[in-house]
Amino acid sequence: MKTKSARNSTPTSRRVALTTASDPLPLKQACVLAAREVIAQQGRSALSLRDVARQLGVSHQAPYRHYPTRDDLLAEVLRQCFVEFAHALASRVPHDTPQDELGSLGDAYLSYAALHPVEYALMFTDPWPRAALHPATADAAKIAFDELRNVLSRVYACVPAERQSAWVERDALCIWAVMHGLAGISRLDAQAALGLPPAAQLRAHVFGMIERSMAQAMAGNATAPRTTPNPKGKPP
Repeated sequence: MKTKSARNSTPTSRRVALTTASDPLPLKQACVLAAREVIAQQGRSALSLRDVARQLGVSHQAPYRHYPTRDDLLAEVLRQCFVEFAHALASRVPHDTPQDELGSLGDAYLSYAALHPVEYALMFTDPWPRAALHPATADAAKIAFDELRNVLSRVYACVPAERQSAWVERDALCIWAVMHGLAGISRLDAQAALGLPPAAQLRAHVFGMIERSMAQAMAGNATAPRTTPNPKGKPP
């Protein structure tokens, strides 16, 4: 059992500084950074407002000025993770064709999952806190998802408008789920255990399947009979 003195002691090197090189860091944002530090070191279940205060070296009541509950703080952490994730997707390597752009977006997704496993788990593995139902957090998540929707809208630019939206939503959900599964396998380093090919080969195979499926859908759209509205009063 930890003694009270041991519980209250936090090595200075592990504390989140309340000042930067030029300006003081607002307590509200410092709480977010401290929360992310606690989660990275001890896991999400260990997060509490008292631990955040201890990490910052402030009074136990100080974080409550901005976050009435633990879930309120966790929701803001989650929102900022989604903002960073959306920025990473938007900063992908650009390509001329929407098909190549879709592959670049997939690479950006997998790269973020590999480089930021804690943040990725918060967004896509751990349950969202109730406070995460707040509009700001949901809006940040939607911005990330819209990156995929926008690329798919370009892929299906030639599809009639009455079908394009449904195609985009259908494929966006499927591709997002596939990327999540691929990222999960990579994060667990499970390829060898499951008898799967190396990550690069697996990525190429999965992306190839997505591209072929979309190409078949496009080919079917090109050969589908087109109907025109029947003028009123004229027999079909």
